[in-house]
Amino acid sequence: MLLVLSVLCAMVPMVTLLALVWWLDRYDREPMWILGLTFLWGALGATLLALVGNTTAELGLQFALGAEHAATITPVLVAPLVEEPTKAVVLLLVLMSRHFDNTTDGFVYGAAVGLGFGMTENLLYFSQVAHLTSFDPLLGLKAWATTVAMRTAYSAILHATTTSIVGASLGFARFRSWPVRLLVVPLGFALAMGIHGLWNGLLTVDASQGLEGRLTQANLVVFPAEAFTTFLVFQLALLSERRDIRKELEAEARDGTLPAAHVPSIASYLARGRPGWTPLGVPREAYVRATTTLAYRRRQSRMRPDDPFYREEVERLRREVVGLLEMARPT
Repeated sequence: MLLVLSVLCAMVPMVTLLALVWWLDRYDREPMWILGLTFLWGALGATLLALVGNTTAELGLQFALGAEHAATITPVLVAPLVEEPTKAVVLLLVLMSRHFDNTTDGFVYGAAVGLGFGMTENLLYFSQVAHLTSFDPLLGLKAWATTVAMRTAYSAILHATTTSIVGASLGFARFRSWPVRLLVVPLGFALAMGIHGLWNGLLTVDASQGLEGRLTQANLVVFPAEAFTTFLVFQLALLSERRDIRKELEAEARDGTLPAAHVPSIASYLARGRPGWTPLGVPREAYVRATTTLAYRRRQSRMRPDDPFYREEVERLRREVVGLLEMARPT
């Protein structure tokens, strides 16, 4: 029974958080199939690669430094250095798709990978601790409940936070110059590894030095602050996205592609979903999707002037927007 609960406690919170992250991407939600694949990579591919990498490194450290030093170094240094790149592999593939547009998308895809990784890691830990009930049912159940609570609220969110930072750095750098990419992306990885290493390090030092949980308690304060700061940056990325949509569509409205009165509604997450602001007969969802994508492609065409795809997309989307508006029925 406890093994079944372990599966549910590992899966349900992470899938729920995945749906929440997708919903928070207000202006251009990512295709569910790509989001699902990134989640599955975190759950399967990244965990397998990380297991192989961590185990191999720990065996090498045991041979070179001894088991005690290896047990200390592996979670603090090896795990962040191995796990963050293995989780990010799929982000490099998604980056090549046309759906990865900006910093916001990077946060979303990165969080999806981290949640998948956290789900599998939690399942392994929950299942291991569940076996303790066969020796001491009461003590085992208490240990299991504590493990579920701590890892769900902290460890799994840690993986989502760190990989979202890597994804955000990739999204921010995608349409910028090579010097910016060479600066921002390594910084994103370094920050993710630093947060990961700090979490593991405080727990490891606390346990190895017999500090009676003082560093663990500090961890329970420090990491939520880091996660909340990451969430605030995500919100700033969404505000920047809204500003870009409004700016680009105002330029399109001046050129006559769409009415200027529509721009504030398209750029507002709340207003765009309300009926009545589009002409009768115009499919609102298709119109919002086309105009939003047009705003992205306009900006990207300026950042990638040598890539004909974006110029062609701007022209195609202009025709699509005009065609949608022509579907308006006379009132």
